[in-house]
Amino acid sequence: MEPLPVTSLYLHVPFCAHKCEYCAFYSHAPSGDLVNRYIQAVIKELELVAAQVKPRTIFFGGGTPSLLNLQQWGAVLKAMERLNLLGATEWTVECNPATVSLDKAKLLRDFGVNRVSMGVQSFDPALLERLGRIHSREMVFKSYDTLRAGGFSNINLDLMFGIPGQTMKIWHDTLKEAVHLAPEHLSSYEVIYEEDTPLFQQLQAGEFEVNEELACEMYDALLHVAGENGYTQYEVANFGSGALNHGVPEFACKHNLNYWQGGFYVAVGPSACGFEPDGTGNSLGIRTRNWSNTQMYCELIEKGTRAIESTERLDNLHRASEIAAFGLRMNTGWKLGHFTELTGYNLQQEWKNEIEDLTSRGWAVLRNDQFHLTSKGMRFADAAAELFLRA
Repeated sequence: MEPLPVTSLYLHVPFCAHKCEYCAFYSHAPSGDLVNRYIQAVIKELELVAAQVKPRTIFFGGGTPSLLNLQQWGAVLKAMERLNLLGATEWTVECNPATVSLDKAKLLRDFGVNRVSMGVQSFDPALLERLGRIHSREMVFKSYDTLRAGGFSNINLDLMFGIPGQTMKIWHDTLKEAVHLAPEHLSSYEVIYEEDTPLFQQLQAGEFEVNEELACEMYDALLHVAGENGYTQYEVANFGSGALNHGVPEFACKHNLNYWQGGFYVAVGPSACGFEPDGTGNSLGIRTRNWSNTQMYCELIEKGTRAIESTERLDNLHRASEIAAFGLRMNTGWKLGHFTELTGYNLQQEWKNEIEDLTSRGWAVLRNDQFHLTSKGMRFADAAAELFLRA
């Protein structure tokens, strides 16, 4: 029996005009003709995977996808049209406010892109400089208006809190300005100090200290302001507007929902990580990771092979544990019956000790057929989820 096509596609664009101080994702400055070579390589990789993909969700992440020029975007979009990869219900492209234009917005809309995620991070000029962002606060407002004029009715704004030097007043002002724009979605992340980033090195050098108590207060303020302005938290860092369907708002990011609920996805581009069916027709999957080297990526694709650095075949329990962990990041958590249908495991039996641990701490609730984190537990969702992982 032929395997069902994968319905989610991720494409990684590795180019950034400037590497942000906090960023640990694979990205680098564009150089010479490498961007055009990358475009041709991505098209070839799309050709290699097209037969196994019928996307309902597409996500172009980075890096800075909006850094690509009109000609480069046109080449990718026309290739996707030729390969029958258009028509997704939700198609997101990440944008930096400094690289948005009306022509680009209209081109994306013409080919079916219907959601933009804009990396704002902060409206405070000093903090934008502190983070190494290339845009100004004025560019955020101008780009937002440009995207609306270009036909986008589904916009996400990315915000950050816990930034060194960020006060509670600055954070309140940021939230106020963000909700005043009335985007359909907000994503808000606490700064993570990843090794091999300038911000981590500054922390290690004692240039600033992490104020965990202030970060907690900022998270509480986020929940309050978002809720007061019609946004429903459906995942630790994500808030959507619109009517609820089983606790999930209308404008929730459907592509990310697939990640959190353990779905398959094909990923193309340098450093892109995918989770693909193993070809046997059962529920097991293979995790793939492309080389985090754009030059090497292009060379391998040009030889007619995918640029996969590593694969990992997950056994039943390993996959079930990851699904359990990721699903706990969502406010709705897991219906026990649904989890068993999806994985073949009884969550309440297999993770009995972990469930008792979290409920005793007040981090989670098990009621009837539903297990989910409490508002207190959501603040420590990463630690809670880690308990459920099995090698």
